Amino acid sequence: MRPIESASNSGHVNPIVVLLGILLLATALTYVVESGFYERDGRLVVPGSYQTLEKNSSPINLFRTESGDDADDARPVSLIGTISAIPAGLERMAGLIFMVLIIGGMFGIVTHSGAIDSGLEKLLSTVRGNIYVLVPALMIVFAAGSSFLGLASEYLLVIPLMVVMAQRLGMSRVIGLAIVTVAVKAGYLSSVTNPIPLSIAQPLLGLQIFSGAGVRFIFFLVFLIAGIAFVLYMIRREGFDSTIVQEFDHRELSNRHKLVLAILAGGVAFLVYGSTHWHWENSELSTYYVGLSIVLAAAARLGASEAAGAFVTGMKKILMASMLIGVASAVAIVLEEGRILDSIVHSLTGLIGENGAFFSVIGMFVSQLLLDFLIPSTSGQAAVSMPILGPIGQLSGVQPQTTVLAFLFGNGITNMLTPTSGTLLAYLATAQVGWVEWARFIFRLWVIYIVIAIILLGIAVAIEF
Repeated sequence: MRPIESASNSGHVNPIVVLLGILLLATALTYVVESGFYERDGRLVVPGSYQTLEKNSSPINLFRTESGDDADDARPVSLIGTISAIPAGLERMAGLIFMVLIIGGMFGIVTHSGAIDSGLEKLLSTVRGNIYVLVPALMIVFAAGSSFLGLASEYLLVIPLMVVMAQRLGMSRVIGLAIVTVAVKAGYLSSVTNPIPLSIAQPLLGLQIFSGAGVRFIFFLVFLIAGIAFVLYMIRREGFDSTIVQEFDHRELSNRHKLVLAILAGGVAFLVYGSTHWHWENSELSTYYVGLSIVLAAAARLGASEAAGAFVTGMKKILMASMLIGVASAVAIVLEEGRILDSIVHSLTGLIGENGAFFSVIGMFVSQLLLDFLIPSTSGQAAVSMPILGPIGQLSGVQPQTTVLAFLFGNGITNMLTPTSGTLLAYLATAQVGWVEWARFIFRLWVIYIVIAIILLGIAVAIEF
C-alpha cells in the first residue's frame, strides 16, 4: 500500500496556516470595506433596506483592547478581537466539533474489532476488485440521499469506511473521501427534493416547495455523471491495480464481525430516519453516536478498558483536524463584528446588473460562488441572498426557478472547496485528509462544475425554466 504522507512531512502547507491567513485577511477587510447592515425580518433580509454605518478605520484600532457593545457601533476588528474570535469560533461550533470527535471514537471501536477490515475484504473479493462497478454504484446511492433527502453530515459515518476501502486497494485517503464528498456535492448542486435549501429559497420567490424537480433531476444526472467520471479518472491516474484482490483472504466473516457490521448498517439506516423525521441537531446526533458506540463495543465483546482505549485512539486521530472547524468559524465572527458581511452582500449584488436574463443569471451565480465563502451554511445563505436575488431576477427577466438554480449551483460548487465550510472540514477531519491536499485534488472538478453550471443556467434561461 502506498504510504500517505502527512502535511508536516511532505512540505505541504498546514491547513491551520491557511485558515489563519484567511482570518487575518478578514480582519484587514474590516478596515477597507465600509460597514453597513440590512434590516431583517427574522432571519430574512429586507430588500432595499441596506444602510451604511460610520466607522473610524484608523490603524490605531488594531491595538484597541475594548470591544464595541453598542448594536449600532461599527469599528474594525483589533488584533485582540481577531485572536479572541478563535475561542469564540470553537465555542460556536462546539456541537459539530464534539460530534466529529465522537464519530472518530466510535470508528476507533469498530476498527479495533477488526470488523471493517474483514467486511471490506469480503466486499472487494465479491466484486473481484472491480471498482469501476463498485465506485459508481456507491456514488449513485450517496448522491441520491443528498439530492432527495438533504443528507450530508449523516455521511460522516460512511467516510472512514470508504477511506479504509481505498487504502485496501492501494490508493490514497483522498480517493475514499472523494467517493462520498463528490457524490454529496453533486446531489446538493441540483437538490431535486432537498428540503434544506428548497424549503427556504422557493417560498421566498413565491414557488411551491419542490416544484421544478423534473428539470433539476436532469441537471442532477449531468453533475453526477461528471463527478463519477472524474473520480474514476483520478483512480486510474493514481495507479489502481485490480490484481491486489488476489491477496484477499476469502474466509467467511466471523459471527462477531457479522453482528458488528449489521449493527453499524442498521445504525446508519436509523440515523437517516431519525435525522429526517425528527430533525436531529448536533446534540441529538452526538447522543445517538455515543449510544451506538456502546452497542458496537458490546457486540465486539470488548472489555470496558479496551473499548475506552479504542475510543480515545479514534478521537486522537482527528483531534487536530476537528479543531479547524472552530478556527474556520472565527472568520465569520470577525466579519460580523466588523459589520461588513451585509456590505459585501450588497456589493456582490452589483455584479448582477440588468443586461439581459443570461448575463443577470450568471451574475447571480458568481455572486453566490463568492458569498458562499463567507456564509457556507446553505440555509443561512438562502435566507440572506434569496430576498435580494428574487426582485433582481424579476427586473432582468430571470424566471424564479432559474434564480433558485443560480443559488443552488453557486452554493454547492463553492462548498466543495471553501476552507470555511464546517461540513467540508468535518469530512476532511474524519478522513484525515488535509485541506491543501483536497484542494489540489478537487480543483479541476471545481472548474469543470463551474463550466457545466454556466451551460445549464444558459439552458434554463433559454427554455424559460
